Formats: sequence, C-alpha cells, structure tokens
Amino acid sequence: MKRAVIAIDGPAGAGKSTIARMVAQKLGYVYIDTGAMYRAAAWKVLQSGQPITDDAIIRIVRDTKISLASEDGKICVSVDGQDVTDEIRTPAVTALVSRVAQLAPVREKMVLLQRKMAESGQVVMDGRDIASHVLPNATVKVFLTASIEERAKRRWQEIKDKGYTHGIEELKAEIAARDKADTERKVSPLVRVPEAVLIDTTEMTIEETVAAVLKLCR
Repeated sequence: MKRAVIAIDGPAGAGKSTIARMVAQKLGYVYIDTGAMYRAAAWKVLQSGQPITDDAIIRIVRDTKISLASEDGKICVSVDGQDVTDEIRTPAVTALVSRVAQLAPVREKMVLLQRKMAESGQVVMDGRDIASHVLPNATVKVFLTASIEERAKRRWQEIKDKGYTHGIEELKAEIAARDKADTERKVSPLVRVPEAVLIDTTEMTIEETVAAVLKLCR
C-alpha cells in the first residue's frame, strides 16, 4: 500500500501503542502516539502547581508546545523543548489524562497537530478517536480491545517495571472508570466505527496481534 494511513483505536491498556509502534517499524512508517500527546499536556498541568480546573487546563495547554520525535525506534516526547518521555508515564499523569482529553479546546489543538503529522501518509496513529474523528479517511482502521482483567494485568506489569506500586483491583477500577469517561465524553468519544476491524487481544500475543494488523494492511 502506497502512503497508507493506519488508524488504531481502542480503550486504555488494549496494547495500542505497542502494536502501532511495531506495525510502523515493520512497514517503515512513522508512528504517532496521540496518547502521549495528551499525557504530555496532563504532565504540564501537574507541573504548573495550580489548582486543577477546566479553565486552568485549557489555559496551560493553549500556551504549551508539544512535539514528538523518533530516535532509534523510540518515540520521544517533548514539552516546551524538555524531554518528558518517561515522566508522562507516572500514575499521577495517568489519573489526570482522561480529564484533560475531554476538554474540547485541548482536543482541537491536538487534532490539528495530529492531522498535520499525517498529511504525507505512511503513518500509523493510535488513540481513542483516530478512525472516527482525527483521520476518518484512514486507509486501514483497527479497533483493539481486551478484557478489563487483562488490561489491568498489563498496566500493573508496566507500572511495576517502572518502579511504582499499584494494586491490581485498584487498576481494574481505574480502567473501568477510564472506559466510562472515554466512551461517554461529549467531544469525540471512544467508538468503534463500522468499518474498523475488531481485534480482541485478550488471548493473543504481541506478535500475533501485529501479524493480524499487518495482514489487513496487505
């Protein structure tokens, strides 16, 4: 496929980032991690030290420069020129990101950036509303999902590997709440568009999931 655009949507913990990054590497495409962009915005809000209100979030994000770059196969995230690739993966950022992403002015800014990144094609982009809103004309549309139990298990391992501690039941509750917020928000909610191929990764390995997405691309 020449200059294809691949959109991968799905709930938190479904493996979107991992799969999208590996698919992009296999195809020689650019990977755009939209979730990291919203995490970067949430990180900036936390760093401000201001009371967290919707108005404060909008004001802070409006004046924030967020950029993505690929270095040695890794996506690096910068906020106002500062590398925050690792800092945006903390539990505190995770707890705030859904609220930040629900705000229309924040999403408008991010969507403009994301569409510009995808203009030339040959990109793989993942998020919550890529196929439905950001890139509705994407060549390939995929909806990744998995059970809440499996997603909580994956998030627990990820947090543990980074040196944090978090109870598995607490993670299940957080993921369920995130799902509710993502699917019920008024602005660009998480939905599976009719043309998106559903892939349930609960019982699948990473390699099997990547192969399934690549098969669609061929």
